[in-house]
Amino acid sequence: MPAPCGRRTLRAVIHIRGEPMKSLRLLLRFLTVGGLVLVLLVPLSMIRGLIQERTHYRGEAIERVSQSMAGPQQLVGPLRVVPWKEVRRVNAAAQDGRIEVRAETVEGYLLQAPELFQARGTIAPDVRRVRLYDVRVFQWQAEVTARFEAMPVPAVEGREYGEPYLVVGLADVRGLVGTSRLRVDGKELELLPGTGSLSGRMDGVHAPLPAPGWNAVATGVDGGGAVASARRLPASEVQLEMAIAGTQSLGIVPVADSNRIELQSGWPHPQFSGRFLPNQRSIGDDGFRASWNISSLASAAQSQVLDPSIERLTPRAGEVGQGTSVDSVTVALVDPVDVYTQVDRASKYGILFVLLTFVGFALFELVKQLRIHPLQYLLVGLALAIFFLLLLGLSEHMAFWQAYVLAAAACIGLQFVYLSGVLRGWWRAGAFATMLTALYGALYSLLVSEDNALLMGSLLLFGILAVVMLV
Repeated sequence: MPAPCGRRTLRAVIHIRGEPMKSLRLLLRFLTVGGLVLVLLVPLSMIRGLIQERTHYRGEAIERVSQSMAGPQQLVGPLRVVPWKEVRRVNAAAQDGRIEVRAETVEGYLLQAPELFQARGTIAPDVRRVRLYDVRVFQWQAEVTARFEAMPVPAVEGREYGEPYLVVGLADVRGLVGTSRLRVDGKELELLPGTGSLSGRMDGVHAPLPAPGWNAVATGVDGGGAVASARRLPASEVQLEMAIAGTQSLGIVPVADSNRIELQSGWPHPQFSGRFLPNQRSIGDDGFRASWNISSLASAAQSQVLDPSIERLTPRAGEVGQGTSVDSVTVALVDPVDVYTQVDRASKYGILFVLLTFVGFALFELVKQLRIHPLQYLLVGLALAIFFLLLLGLSEHMAFWQAYVLAAAACIGLQFVYLSGVLRGWWRAGAFATMLTALYGALYSLLVSEDNALLMGSLLLFGILAVVMLV
């Protein structure tokens, strides 16, 4: 009788001593898995770096198209300009130190914005392909109407006025296609390159204005003793038709007291930005129509254009993505499925995929008493990371959803075959493949549902945690 009691006591002692050993092995297992997760951050970060590199290459493709064709466009005007020269007498120090009076010539201009500005036309989209990258370009068939009030020109002692002219500012004049037509009060005028006195503030074209009686100067003194002038630039109406090509975006500055802008296009994915959103718009599969009604009371654009302290009104040609400080209406033709943005968003979930897969492995080890080598953990994690590399490469040559399906099918198939040996059974490998399929499906839902991505991701993580705790 004493012997059996002793054996039971010995087995109890061994069992009690085995518990710390088992806990230690479990702790070492989790530390090893945690170390493998940290190791897998290296290839995942390298893949994200590659995505950023490809995005940079696409930016270079856009810049290349902009340099060879025309960049983002911005229309300013029409504006009426009256240049002047003025001789002023100033006190200056001579070489011997004495103060003497010298004559100094100063140049400047008077600038007038229209009372009414209307712009309408159709934006025809197109694509330029540079290597693997598609660049959105357009051609706007512009019809612009502007009405100017009579402009009084003050008489200043020593000042001489030059011939007035009309200026139309463009961000990139290389975008002018064909022959533009300009009519002022029904008379055809010829457009000339450059913006005259405004050349430092914007690029564009100009046209000398017919001003009957402009050279007849009649000055006098008003009731307050100030010098007055009978010279006036008469009221006029301007009609302009031109075809403007550009890359990605079109901006229009509402320079008048009252502005009406109407645009339409066959591109179904516009992005409205700038300082003003459309008052009315309709977007469908056949394109979009949008209109703006903007008053100078609601916009600082007119005062900004007339303010000489603002050095630049339009971006310089070749400065892709460089804007100005002038309020404008902007329409961009965007790609609704930006593959690099989608792949980058997908790669952010890479570590989550690895963690969930490793948690599944750990559950199999605990429940089924399987021994999975750390190298097998690592190989499965690398297969998960390769998915994002395949997705990036395939999406550059086909639709994003097709690339996603092919990359997911390849990775799931590879892991199904490999895990059938690791987990010692086809049904166990099939269960893991089913879990991975569900994960890839959930990830795709997060990518295509951008507005609900946070809610769906939170519910997914909560559900997974609940399942793990239940098991």
